[in-house]
This record gives sequence, structure tokens and C-alpha cells, in this order.
Amino acid sequence: MTPSLIHLAEAQKSAPVTDWAARIGWVVGLLVFIAFVYWLMRQGWKWRGTLQGDLPELPAAPADAGEPRLTLSGRYHGSTTAGQWLDRIVARGLGTRSRVELTLTDQGLDVVRPGAASFFVPAAALRGARLDKGIAGKVLTEGGLLIVTWRHGDREIDSGFRSDRAADHGAWVEALNALSTTHTTTTTEHTETEGAR
Repeated sequence: MTPSLIHLAEAQKSAPVTDWAARIGWVVGLLVFIAFVYWLMRQGWKWRGTLQGDLPELPAAPADAGEPRLTLSGRYHGSTTAGQWLDRIVARGLGTRSRVELTLTDQGLDVVRPGAASFFVPAAALRGARLDKGIAGKVLTEGGLLIVTWRHGDREIDSGFRSDRAADHGAWVEALNALSTTHTTTTTEHTETEGAR
């Protein structure tokens, strides 16, 4: 070997050993940042719940709700202010996604949610139903979501459900709209009769 090649071979050194202290510092910094972002999101969720604190307690199902017209097993995807699909309602547990068992009777809609707050929508509070593709934080194919509009306190609420069998949605829309129309007509006639006295 020539002296210049020997000199070059001696000059080469192995790659430096990883600086573990710097790498651990970056990982810890990243974990702290993720925890901070999560904390901010949680605070935002609590703040929204505080702003919606005027929402009354959700009604419970009556002891005798009547004979079921329809039943559905699926998922509850959340509730929003009616007509504003991004204005999520988190008060009273309405923001918690969960499995759901829906039962429609002449008295109303029973929403049973294992692991979350169940509630009942009286027939007089139903305002209608439609198929849609999204509700706050969940977007599906067109018509993939059953949206039930109902009144609670002084708010109109849209609640989003998805059946395990999406083909059932059409029958639910028809039945809910028929029930809400029947009760709206009955209430209007009752009010007009009382007003005439």
C-alpha cells in the first residue's frame, strides 16, 4: 500500500455513537406536547359542557312505554343543535359516542346506551327524521346516518344514529315522521279547541 492510501485508511472513523440523551430528550418533549394538546382538547370539551349547562335533565323511559313499533341496534354518533351539524352538544352525556338500542313506541323513542346515559324522547317532542351523511365528527356515505330531530327544553336537537343494518333507516324515517306529524296535528287541534273556548 502506498503511504497516501495508508493515511486515508487511518483517517476513516466509524460513525459516531447515537447521542441517547438528546434522543430521549426529544421523545420526552414530544410526549409532553401530546399530553398538553390532549389537555387542551379536554378543557375545550368541559368548557362546551359548561356553556350548555342550561340543558334540562334528559327524560327517562316510562315504566310502560307500550308495544314496540320498530327496534334498531347500532351506534349513537352524537347530537348537535338542529340544522347545525358541527355544533356538537356535550351536556348531559349527549356528546358521548356509544352502542345503542333504539325502540320506537306510540309514546316515543327509547334510546338505551350501554356505558353512557340513556334517555327517552316523548312522541310530542319528536320533530321528524331524515337520512344524512354527517354529524359533528362523523361523516359517512350519503344517507348513511339516521338523524332524529327532537325538542328538549328550549332547544331543537339532531341526534345521529347508524343501524347495524343500514337498509333499516328508510323504515325508521317513515315511522318517526308519521309519529311526529300525528302528535303535532293532535297538539295543534287541542290548542285551537282550547283557544275557541
